[in-house]
Amino acid sequence: MSRAQGQVPASQETQLVTQERRIKAVFFDFMGTCLDWHSGVVRALPSAIPESTRSKLALDWREEFFSELHTRSQQGLPPEDIDITHRRTLLRLLSWEAYKEERNHFVGLDGSTSVPPDGGTTAVPSIEFAVQSWHRMDPWSDVLPALTALKKELGLELFVLANGTTRLQLDLIRSSGLEGTFSLLFSSELLGVYKPAPEAYEKAMGLVRVRLEEAVMVAAHAYDLRAARKLGMKTVYVYRWTDDRSEHMDAVKRENNVFLGESDNGMQGLPSAIMALDQVTEQN
Repeated sequence: MSRAQGQVPASQETQLVTQERRIKAVFFDFMGTCLDWHSGVVRALPSAIPESTRSKLALDWREEFFSELHTRSQQGLPPEDIDITHRRTLLRLLSWEAYKEERNHFVGLDGSTSVPPDGGTTAVPSIEFAVQSWHRMDPWSDVLPALTALKKELGLELFVLANGTTRLQLDLIRSSGLEGTFSLLFSSELLGVYKPAPEAYEKAMGLVRVRLEEAVMVAAHAYDLRAARKLGMKTVYVYRWTDDRSEHMDAVKRENNVFLGESDNGMQGLPSAIMALDQVTEQN
């Protein structure tokens, strides 16, 4: 049937879909969930280190970062500049016996250069280059098509809700080519609290006037979704091999409304999953 025969114009169709839907907004964790942090970080580490070792160092760095972030959150400490956290955790890793040889490739860490113990900026170019690599990432290949479908075809509002600084998120939006995709970027710096504190989710929802039951949280981190689900949000777990390496995926599948694994091609299945969740919401 043509538009002239009475089909709803595309613009009105989107408005009607939005009005009829119970789910109004989708909130995304960013780094790891939407962005491939691993490739960029591995490239930024000294090339004299074998690639397999750089990969392991990057993965350990990520886990050490999360360990520190969770410790700060549990202690009720305010969010700090993510560059400081990344710098401090990298320097800690390089002090491990396991990375004794790799430390030698970071020129300046031989004692000839003073390194601030609190994570402040160093005079070691290779350290600073590695820290800045967290500001430059490519998206996973399944991300942009999924986000476009959610926004253009389903008429949903999309938001980033992630730990880190606003500057980091702006840099990542630009480097990933995802400008114009999200309506707003919520950082822990902006909200004044780290996820998974309930206040992080509640503040973000309140600012955009969306009720928790009208929102879906999408992440590649089980801790994030456990907190969101406890508050009443729908949750979608997106499996990424780079994250949650210590989680048992069978348990993660049971915990969430939707689990998108490798067989689902990651976020490719997200639009249909959101539509299915919306139908369940209507029936309830």
